[in-house]
Amino acid sequence: MTGRHRLWRWAVVVWAAVVVVGGGLTLWLQDSAEPYGGEEKTSRTPSLPEGWETLCPSPTVDSDGRRVIHACAFISG
Repeated sequence: MTGRHRLWRWAVVVWAAVVVVGGGLTLWLQDSAEPYGGEEKTSRTPSLPEGWETLCPSPTVDSDGRRVIHACAFISG
């Protein structure tokens, strides 16, 4: 076997080892992000404050006849 073939073989072995280690780390890190003991993931969507409909402006039409939409944000504390 020539030196060039030996170099290619080492390159392929090193590449394969890096792929296997990277894949293992990826799976390990994904599993560590999961909750323990069958805990269910719940979304914590905050509720809107009472009377929010009157606090946010409704869409309007400007002088050119284009619809203007307003964004409304609330800070929950």
